[in-house]
Amino acid sequence: MLRVLGSPKRMCDGVTRRDMLWAGGLGLVGLGLADFYRLQAASVPDPDVRRRQLTASFGKAKSCILLFLYGSPSQLETVDMKPNAPVEIRGELKPIRSSLPGLEVCELMPHSARIMDKVTVVRSLTHPYPIHGVAYATTGVPAIDVAMELNPHDLRHWPFIGSVVGYLAEQTDANRLRRPVPDNIALPFPFSSRRTGEVQRAGPYAAFLGGAYNPHWTEFDGEGTVTFTKTLAGQTLEVKEPYMGIRPDATFRLAHSTQLPAEITIDRLQTRKSLLAQFDEVRRRNDPHFGSAIDKHRERAYSLIGSQQIRQALDIAQESPKLRDSYGMTVFGQACLAARRLVEAGSKFVTVFWDEYGLAGSGWDTHWNHYPRMKQELMPGFDRAFAGLISDLDQRGLLDETLVCVLSEHGRTPRINNARGGGRDHWSQAYSAIFAGGGVARGRIVGKTDKHASSVLEKPISPKDILATIYHLLGIDPETTLHDRSARPLPLVPNAEVVTEMLA
Repeated sequence: MLRVLGSPKRMCDGVTRRDMLWAGGLGLVGLGLADFYRLQAASVPDPDVRRRQLTASFGKAKSCILLFLYGSPSQLETVDMKPNAPVEIRGELKPIRSSLPGLEVCELMPHSARIMDKVTVVRSLTHPYPIHGVAYATTGVPAIDVAMELNPHDLRHWPFIGSVVGYLAEQTDANRLRRPVPDNIALPFPFSSRRTGEVQRAGPYAAFLGGAYNPHWTEFDGEGTVTFTKTLAGQTLEVKEPYMGIRPDATFRLAHSTQLPAEITIDRLQTRKSLLAQFDEVRRRNDPHFGSAIDKHRERAYSLIGSQQIRQALDIAQESPKLRDSYGMTVFGQACLAARRLVEAGSKFVTVFWDEYGLAGSGWDTHWNHYPRMKQELMPGFDRAFAGLISDLDQRGLLDETLVCVLSEHGRTPRINNARGGGRDHWSQAYSAIFAGGGVARGRIVGKTDKHASSVLEKPISPKDILATIYHLLGIDPETTLHDRSARPLPLVPNAEVVTEMLA
């Protein structure tokens, strides 16, 4: 449930002051106090049942693959279609039946339609920030604004979930620092690095945990095979769009390559390492506070240089052409395949971003040309990649231990705007997400929206509740505390609850 920070002062009717503030905030998005009480009553499970569910599901996932669709897809053109709504709401795309009874999906998702009986669809995500708050969706930060969104170095940021998973794994097992395949890897290239503009978007960074816990980014070596015209504020750019197609010989590597330069042998590397250690020892004698963070950065770098295991995991060419094609020959599809190989190799948390490419305002941010982009640029690649990943994990017997999450910042407006080619703008009052494996129920729909997919009618869920659920399934107590730069203890996700309705 979406709440605001504050101490839980309980009133005479049993409702906390925090709940009242949350209920008051609902009025801003069209829900009154009566709606709040109705939703609250419908959302409270039997405490004994909840306790058993939490106990049984804790730590079910050995690893997690997060698929993040930057820019945010429309709930109305994915898994919460409203075919009986007026045309300016429902749009021009038609629903098709899926393998999950009672769930129709967009006609542009024929491959995903066949595997929906293996997933849980959440239709009632909601929060008050209709901006590109990747940080709000993927960290415990209690609030977000545009200044934070456009500044990864803003001191108000909290650490990315993958960074937290990697950090906590090391606290319980110091040997994980030396493992050849790290726990927090992100594909296909560093976030927000392949678009115009100097501003870097915030989100997938370690914040106060320190740079040592930022994701290990890969680089994509290849180019798109389909030329696509992108527009932004009167600017037009033709790009070879890798999210629409790539050559089979395209590859991924760590952004700071695991390959040694030709002139550097392992022996020379060890000599340099030894010399550096001697200099550090001298500094350490003169400054007892020197070393801990630097040592960690350096140890990580050395452990990855020359790592045969991570090179092999990223070598998607080892897979058969038929399997690769099942994921779709796009940068997103092949990154999903690499993600499967990385969790097989031992990584605990892998993120695949569908990022902006070429121009800012691209990705899934369909303010204009909504339907041409959905049909040509976006849905075909996602449909193949998601269905390919779920089917592949299931056939290998890995789905039950691998949590797969499809998230975005928000949804899109129910009403289509009048922009060129039509468009849907930002909408955070009600949107959808998809989950599978790792302790998530198969074949379930959680939550419900109104007839226009504009507001939540049943089981309002915040992005923080989703994060709490992911942590729980990975065997991490969501109430675990971290310490920020001023040594202040902070919970991983404040005022959040595990969504037991999602659990198997």
